[in-house]
Amino acid sequence: MKKVSKKTFSLKRAGLVMGAVLLSFSCSLKYDETVSVEERIPEFVFQDTSMVRCDENKVTFEMSAGVLEQYKKSSETFAKDVSFISYDDEGQISTEGQCGFLFSDTDKKLYELYDDIKLYNRSENTKFFANILRWNEKNEQLTSGRGEMVKVEKEDTVMRGTGFSASGVSKTFSFRGTVSGEIETKSQEENQEEIEEESEE
Repeated sequence: MKKVSKKTFSLKRAGLVMGAVLLSFSCSLKYDETVSVEERIPEFVFQDTSMVRCDENKVTFEMSAGVLEQYKKSSETFAKDVSFISYDDEGQISTEGQCGFLFSDTDKKLYELYDDIKLYNRSENTKFFANILRWNEKNEQLTSGRGEMVKVEKEDTVMRGTGFSASGVSKTFSFRGTVSGEIETKSQEENQEEIEEESEE
């Protein structure tokens, strides 16, 4: 994602919980250690919400979440049951994805995805499956934990490995750990059917 100078957010179907209700919200999505009650309790909680980010009147990002929490005096956001779509400069869908949990820090341009992650990069026709992934918007790097398994599907090739890293700049990815893979080949009958379809056209 590129750095944007002007952002507009619109929230749809948002269930806003504030004040005393927040004090009774016992199951926060923020699991890390906190210093004060202000940091522990979310300032805003949205239920079944959709968020749209725009840059110069163009939609650049859409996200839907079952629960979304924002904290006071913080650029951190936590979300559960997330699905999202990002768009390129031409307004075409660039990447689609979903995950169980999402943590974002907009000041640091850092995003962490957890649990049953599925990403599909349309321009590269590549799918990614993992349980932990981190996206650094500043250097456009997508990485996994050193020992975390990531599966990549591209056309007829399926690869699995640890120490995954992908660059949004060079459009390449690599594994630093153990890697296994397979290439699916079509049967003679499937190839023959494709040839016949092409000849009919």
